[in-house]
Amino acid sequence: MKRGHVIKAVEPGSIADQLDLVPGDRLMTIDGHEPEDIFDYEYYIGSEAVTVVVMKENGEEWELEIENDYQDLGLTFENSLMSEYRSCKNKCIFCFIDQMPKGMRETLYFKDDDSRLSFLQGNYITLTNMSDRDIERVIRFKLSPVNISVHTTNPELRCRMLNNRFAGEALKKIHRLYEAGTPMNGQIVMCKGFNDGEELERTIRDLSAYIPFMESLSVVPVGLTRFRDGLEPLEPIGKEDAVRAIEIVERWQKKLYREHGIHFVHASDEFYILAGREMPEAERYDGYIQLENGVGMVRLFLDEVEEALESLEGDGREAEISMATGGLAWSYIALCLEKIKKKYPNINVHLYKIINRFFGEQITVAGLITGGDLISQLKGRRLGERLLLPVCMFRSGEEVFLDDVTREEVKSALQVPVDIVKSSGQDFVDAVLYPQSEDVAFYRGYELKEEI
Repeated sequence: MKRGHVIKAVEPGSIADQLDLVPGDRLMTIDGHEPEDIFDYEYYIGSEAVTVVVMKENGEEWELEIENDYQDLGLTFENSLMSEYRSCKNKCIFCFIDQMPKGMRETLYFKDDDSRLSFLQGNYITLTNMSDRDIERVIRFKLSPVNISVHTTNPELRCRMLNNRFAGEALKKIHRLYEAGTPMNGQIVMCKGFNDGEELERTIRDLSAYIPFMESLSVVPVGLTRFRDGLEPLEPIGKEDAVRAIEIVERWQKKLYREHGIHFVHASDEFYILAGREMPEAERYDGYIQLENGVGMVRLFLDEVEEALESLEGDGREAEISMATGGLAWSYIALCLEKIKKKYPNINVHLYKIINRFFGEQITVAGLITGGDLISQLKGRRLGERLLLPVCMFRSGEEVFLDDVTREEVKSALQVPVDIVKSSGQDFVDAVLYPQSEDVAFYRGYELKEEI
């Protein structure tokens, strides 16, 4: 294996461009250090001046003395992490990837548990893949926040839930990060009969002791597909389970807000929907710090739609369009469409709830709807002039569903133009009122952006 890191692109006008570095060159060392990964690279170039050794494609080595005054060199590498990805060594009882059917694209089966992706992409990690040296590097490079899949602070239970005999011992790394003042966020995937009830209380209590460096904690219900043969038997979270979880969370929110001025622990939107409860007010989400975990998405969306409509007078324009989403958000989308209808009475939107036949009816999020389910359930329905689909249904930056059906294939099968709607309330209102271009907005979707 060749040493060094292959340069993929050089930013025009950058320091690297001025030094005649080109794609295909290899970065060998910075001040005599061979960068282990992207964080090593950023740490070593963060100086007033550096000495860089680059190997050209013809094998010639250039030693460059650079006065960069703490600026980036303008390099992008073929492997954005500058290192191999670390796959997960756990076999969690709730792992969604273990509940996938065979025969899908390879990247959908990659289980990442790489701490570096926690900083680059916001991924949650279990800490079982991190050595003491990894922890020290996080502290040394001042990397944050560390997003941690905790699930439970009961060491024995954590070993069982993660199917890793070292999972309980890994909890000590949270304390080490706390001592170093490293910002963290936590996550609990709640499984009925395992880490709910008293165990949930214990985990919230234990992690709240790490405030202010443990900045937030989300509680999300386990997602169960129909492909669970040979896996730990798990029961779906029902209404009563959701009500009890919300009661625990909200009791702790009140206590911790009095003591620390933050609500800290948050139940995901799905709990409130399952329980038939109203979504909390915006102030209770502490700035939506856990939005990517489905915490506060509905409240933020509703408020954004309201704000977007406030500035509009409304008119008599006419249109007939359609929209499809999962069961989880359907009623809230319908509510927003009613508000649009009051200002634009001649815009008719057919809103369709797509049942997830592919993964099973218990999976109700829009992001896991396949193109096949979409086509089969919309075939022959009134779709109007165009069909609106949320961007979360598609692979990151592409027009491909989980089952490799493309946007163009949906358009052809249903004989209707397909508009992809970005995630904000303003985008939603704009999508209903105006036909869109066919550009796909960037979205960090259901799998890694890099090819693995």
